[in-house]
Amino acid sequence: MQITAFYAALLAVLFLVLSVRVIAWRRQHRVEFGHGEDVELLRRLRVHANFAEYAPFTLLMMALAESMAPPDLLVHASGVLLIGGRLLHAYGVSQSPPIMRYRVYGMWLTFTSLGLAALVCLTLSTLFLAV
Repeated sequence: MQITAFYAALLAVLFLVLSVRVIAWRRQHRVEFGHGEDVELLRRLRVHANFAEYAPFTLLMMALAESMAPPDLLVHASGVLLIGGRLLHAYGVSQSPPIMRYRVYGMWLTFTSLGLAALVCLTLSTLFLAV
């Protein structure tokens, strides 16, 4: 699972960056819990949370797909789509005002990555069941 591990490591770095952005804002503005009606903190929290909602499950699907030995290109394609999607989404939502097209493109890339990994899993698991 070296391919998925590579993309997981890149995404871990991005997750750390997003986490630090939330923590730094909280400390600077002394908001311990929730968002304290701070729109910028809410934006940072949602970027972080959206990442946490989609990246782990997509990585799991990539790892499962990779474990069935598909062509490496398919796993790399899913990884590149996921990285691109998460970067675009984070950038688009982080701007003030948000750049909606980046948010939308980011989610499309993320969904495409998840869908590709799921399709690989379904296809290869069905082939193995038929044997």
